[in-house]
Amino acid sequence: MNIGHIAQQAGVSRSTVSYVLSGKRQIGAATRARVMAIIDQANYRPSATARALSNGSTRTLALAVPRLHHHLSIEIMQFVGAIAEAAAEDEFDTLLSPSGGGERQSALERLVMERRVDGIILMETLISDPRVEMLMAQGFPFITIGRAGHDTEHDWVDTNYEGLVREAVERLAAQGHRHIALVNRPQEMLDKGYCLSVNAKAGFEAACADLGLHGVMACCDEDDGAGEQSLRQILDLDPKVTGVVSVNDRSLAALMDALAADGRSVPDDMSVIAVAPPRVAARTSPPVTAADVPAAPMAAKAVQTLLARIGDVETEPVRELFSTPFVDRGSVGPAKRPAARNRRR
Repeated sequence: MNIGHIAQQAGVSRSTVSYVLSGKRQIGAATRARVMAIIDQANYRPSATARALSNGSTRTLALAVPRLHHHLSIEIMQFVGAIAEAAAEDEFDTLLSPSGGGERQSALERLVMERRVDGIILMETLISDPRVEMLMAQGFPFITIGRAGHDTEHDWVDTNYEGLVREAVERLAAQGHRHIALVNRPQEMLDKGYCLSVNAKAGFEAACADLGLHGVMACCDEDDGAGEQSLRQILDLDPKVTGVVSVNDRSLAALMDALAADGRSVPDDMSVIAVAPPRVAARTSPPVTAADVPAAPMAAKAVQTLLARIGDVETEPVRELFSTPFVDRGSVGPAKRPAARNRRR
């Protein structure tokens, strides 16, 4: 059964059936009742494509990710997969789109101006994000993964990096660590106001200040030399560091390798705790105590919220932080005084 069959049985045109289904035009009560009776009798359900054509929808969401010229981290790929899966449950496709400054920003603007998608999910959000400003000015449905512009009136979901980093510092402090380091994302990302980097730094600094700890931060790259680079930065800033908090999942394994190469045992000489996916934290040598990034529930909430906006549901802006518990993998132990011997840096 399709629209043509329904139209033939009801003695009306195909367009009349389409208008009954979409509600775009007023159809006489008797005609509407006749068409609906045939639809109900046939248990007809329009396909997603047919519904999209009838109401002007594309049934497509854009997932806007800047910095696509870089390797996508496991964390980002978790979100990409989870968002695509959540959208598919509502018969929406997901379009992965590069976005950022210059030509990349223009690509996002074209999606909006030409109505190629019904809504947009912004990832790797900046505290002051021009993409947010553009979408708000256009009145286009969107949601950010990240707290862009804490005072702006838009929907967002985010991992509670500030709270998780604070908890990580508190766990180290409870074991007697007084000199602690944060391994953050690359300096470029912090300078640009990348939400994750900014919020992790804020949580670290606040926790250290409240607990009277000496804290230092190393912004490290996301390449093969990242582990040695971050360890060198940490020890140059404070040779007394005995505990490390990492929010850089791409450098975590390299950091653990660098500690081993430097003759530092985990957790006997150096305790390490992180915010990182299990497939990263559980596979380092040794495994690292870590809180996961809750990609699946965040993606589901983001898609659910965006679809409500697309459907013109009027609610207060959604602003939700997600956290997960730390999984103890034995990488945090009591602080020990630095050994008397000199270590290679």
